[in-house]
Amino acid sequence: MLGAIAGDIIGSLYEFSPIKTTEFPLFQSSCHVTDDTVLTVALADTILSGGEYVDNLHEYFRLYPNAGYGGTFYRWARHGNREPYNSWGNGSAMRVSPVGFAYDTLPDVLEQAKRSAEVTHSHAEGIKGAQAIAASVFLARKGSSKDEIRDYVRKTFGYGLYVPLDLIRPDYQFDVSCQGSVPVAIMAFLESDSYEDAVRKAISVGGDADTLACMAGAIAHAFHGVPEAIATRTMDFLDERLAAVTLEFCHEYDCF
Repeated sequence: MLGAIAGDIIGSLYEFSPIKTTEFPLFQSSCHVTDDTVLTVALADTILSGGEYVDNLHEYFRLYPNAGYGGTFYRWARHGNREPYNSWGNGSAMRVSPVGFAYDTLPDVLEQAKRSAEVTHSHAEGIKGAQAIAASVFLARKGSSKDEIRDYVRKTFGYGLYVPLDLIRPDYQFDVSCQGSVPVAIMAFLESDSYEDAVRKAISVGGDADTLACMAGAIAHAFHGVPEAIATRTMDFLDERLAAVTLEFCHEYDCF
């Protein structure tokens, strides 16, 4: 979870100013929390409290109404809707990492990822994207190799995961679909040799940078761990509420 939040904050400057390099300052004063972090914490809070995902998505929207939500989610939350809007966007996948850390069997992870997604993202691709990220986090924290994670995601979700980032990067553009972003984020993790490398690679493709780094960072956290310096700097960007829930979740599920 903390790795997802760090990726979001690091990538926040490049969401609408894409870059095609891994060489950039990791944290800058103008980095900031986006909706990726807010909704990730909302799911973590739901898991801790035993409430309903939809209730905390609404609650955290009310608490953080200017976090940069997508237009459809913004309208859904502002009106207090409880019915999903059939989205295939990557909002379901960017917020799901707490599920991968909290549950102890793969069937439970897949079921909870589906539940967390379908309150908004009831489209099959929106659910699949969330399940792919949550399952990758789970497998990584349980000690699966990168080849095992790649094979599972390919067979279960149909994502190819065979085109290297160096071939994806030149023509890749901003893409908020699960289909167009989740496999890229997973590839950034698969090609990484550290947590930091995964985040840098995700941002370097030049797309929806904060969300790509959030998703790749979640899996890299489970596999590589988050360096203490990055974890400490990340917490500096969180307000009291976001920090408290993050710390409680990480203590509860041993995911520092």
